[in-house]
Amino acid sequence: MIQLVKKGGSFGRDFISQLKLRSEESNRQVDAAVSEIIENVRRHGDQAVREYTMKFDGSVLDETEISVREMRELTKGCEPDFLAALERAAANIRDFHSRQKQQSWFNTDENGVMMGQRIRGLSRVGIYVPGGTAAYPSSVLMNAIPAKIAGVGEIIMVTPPGKDGKPNPNILAAALTAEVDRVFLVGGAQAVAALAFGTETVPKVDKIVGPGNIFVATAKKQLYGTVDIDMIAGPSEILIIADDTANPEFLAADLMSQAEHDVLASAILLTTSEAIAEQTVAQIYRQLPGLSRKDIITRSLDRFGAVIVCQSMDEAVSFANELAPEHLEICAANPMEFMGKIDNAGSVFLGNYSPEPLGDYFAGPNHVLPTGGTARFFSPLSVDSFIKKSSFIYYTESALQSAQEDIIQLAQTEGLTAHANSIKVRR
Repeated sequence: MIQLVKKGGSFGRDFISQLKLRSEESNRQVDAAVSEIIENVRRHGDQAVREYTMKFDGSVLDETEISVREMRELTKGCEPDFLAALERAAANIRDFHSRQKQQSWFNTDENGVMMGQRIRGLSRVGIYVPGGTAAYPSSVLMNAIPAKIAGVGEIIMVTPPGKDGKPNPNILAAALTAEVDRVFLVGGAQAVAALAFGTETVPKVDKIVGPGNIFVATAKKQLYGTVDIDMIAGPSEILIIADDTANPEFLAADLMSQAEHDVLASAILLTTSEAIAEQTVAQIYRQLPGLSRKDIITRSLDRFGAVIVCQSMDEAVSFANELAPEHLEICAANPMEFMGKIDNAGSVFLGNYSPEPLGDYFAGPNHVLPTGGTARFFSPLSVDSFIKKSSFIYYTESALQSAQEDIIQLAQTEGLTAHANSIKVRR
């Protein structure tokens, strides 16, 4: 079960190194298999997609695209309470992300020079949505709603069919709520390749976002450059910083809420209280038997879980900044005082009543977050993820004349005489 370390010492640094190795692991067999799938789809299009869909998903429809009318029919069986919750979550997500939208701008100087930046949404974006037991309607909302707000021209969703050839109705309900434009019942690396290259039926996109298994993640990684992607996501992770006012019952529940994702998920508690540490471990043992994914949780906590007693909150914050976790909870008497000290984290949850699942489903900020320490330089998925920017420059003749000597000097210093000549001929 989870490790309890009463004096962190060098253990904390060793543990960070262990987690970094986890995120750097690669599977050469998966790489080779995905490369073959990508090449086959590039060469043979729909034929290859259909063959792989039959092979991996067990069924393939005559028509892989599902119409809005069919989607509405299939979602009639969804629980009304689920649909209502979906709408309320979507409203929060729209409200948060609408505040991120940028505007084009330009500036005019007295000498007639005009410069600025034009901002517009990408033409077409593909969203990958897992099916089966790993179907997450919340991810549809988190990926599609910011794209809509950004002004993306068309959103294409791909999701694998079930063994019976039918899609997950809860996924379709989320797609309708988020106003996804078109939905195709294909999955796996073949679906990612189809979006990247385009086939006879699946449109080519500019960017691919959304979670998936190791084959999907590997396909996105290999196709980066052919298309843009959201990020190369690794196993999920949570880090909690707690002082002696925290509730061990809450802490244990939050650690396990993240550990249930995957046996490679990481769940760590840093606390200044030895009593809180011991009580949290006891609470894990108490709560675990009642959880449906207890086997996954146990394996995750055994390999990548830890409860570490720190000498001070400053030490815990330093550890957090070095680890750069995907999710960071601060359960302290005054969590706001630490906001300015946290430099590296995907999403920060402040206080005892802001648990990580609040962000996963409902609050509004995006739950597509950087993992594996990449929060040091990556940001959560946002409206910015779905826009492109172009700068523009307009100079008058007199404005160029006043700048020409500086431009020529810089160009000649770099040995680019044709650049200098482009200015000279306009003298």
